[in-house]
Amino acid sequence: MPLLSFSRRFLIFSTVIPFLASIALYRLDTFDPALLPPNALDYSTTSLPPLSNDKLLTGAELIGVGLLNSPEDIAYHRESNFIYTGCVDGWVKRVKVTESVNDSVVEDWVNTGGRPLGVAFGLHGEVIVADAYKGLLNISGDGKKTELLTDEADGVKFKLADAVAVADNGVLYFTDASYKYNMRQFAFDILEGKPHGRLMSFDPTTRTTRVLLKDLYFANGVSKSPDQTHLIFCQTPMRRCSKYYINEERVEVFTQGLPGYPDNIRFDGEGHYWIAMPSGVTVLWKLAFRYPFLRKLTAIAANYGLDPLIFMANAGVLGVDLDGKPIALYHDHKLSHMTTGVKIGRYLYCGSLLHSHIVRLDLLKYPAQKRL
Repeated sequence: MPLLSFSRRFLIFSTVIPFLASIALYRLDTFDPALLPPNALDYSTTSLPPLSNDKLLTGAELIGVGLLNSPEDIAYHRESNFIYTGCVDGWVKRVKVTESVNDSVVEDWVNTGGRPLGVAFGLHGEVIVADAYKGLLNISGDGKKTELLTDEADGVKFKLADAVAVADNGVLYFTDASYKYNMRQFAFDILEGKPHGRLMSFDPTTRTTRVLLKDLYFANGVSKSPDQTHLIFCQTPMRRCSKYYINEERVEVFTQGLPGYPDNIRFDGEGHYWIAMPSGVTVLWKLAFRYPFLRKLTAIAANYGLDPLIFMANAGVLGVDLDGKPIALYHDHKLSHMTTGVKIGRYLYCGSLLHSHIVRLDLLKYPAQKRL
């Protein structure tokens, strides 16, 4: 009998009490995820491109191994043949583009003191940086001068300045992924499933910051169209990129139902946009986005040390034409956190939120093939 009584007490303390404590913790936690719009939960295969390379890491070369700490965005300066990229340690670094990755030289260029994400080039040789903590920066004089252009709009401070593009008239277009969560907390914005993002412009002549669109779901990459009439911008959890017509101030879908969650988008000057996707659509992501309580459990676990982005896998880069039609997908089931794809010549250069290098793939040697 004493042994039986001990077993019962042990059962209560080891199962029932932790279960009740978990329920109490769930109810007391104030994190309140929302249902996503129905079109974000549409997982049809109509957006899959006819061409695919599902082994991106096979044949891929690594640039700047150990010297590039999470190079999130990549911008290529054709005149100097330099790649500029922002790293998690605050450095904007330069990498000389060479035929052999062994000849690549990584240079510490400017440290913003924040977290540089989006990188673009101004009209007069300056480098424009969307810094997650600082705001929109202008770096000029070959790195000798750093100027804050803007860090708020309509009285609301940026929490996560993300991507930036420069128009031919000098106007800067950029995103603030979330006005609620900062870079360290960005996973909670996605888990919450509420629209905290904005698309904005900054006119360097008038020094005016305008909110073009608000209530966006984690507003991410932005690119100017080649004819300068519209922007393409991404909303990560929606798996969608949209057009914003500048003069008409209207929005329409560019491409949606993507096979992954879009980050940065880059135009290659050859008729294609390249959309980086840090993760493909996995079973766990499907379940999490469909059921808010699963996202709440994930957020609670994240407060106790669990990586909230454990669902990420099968990252890649999708090439689409000027009408948003998917053309080719380069991805790998072993890859995650890929944030940028930039085509330079015959190579695809890829940035990341996780790795300490840039991935380069020769598109001629390792092309996307027709799907079986």
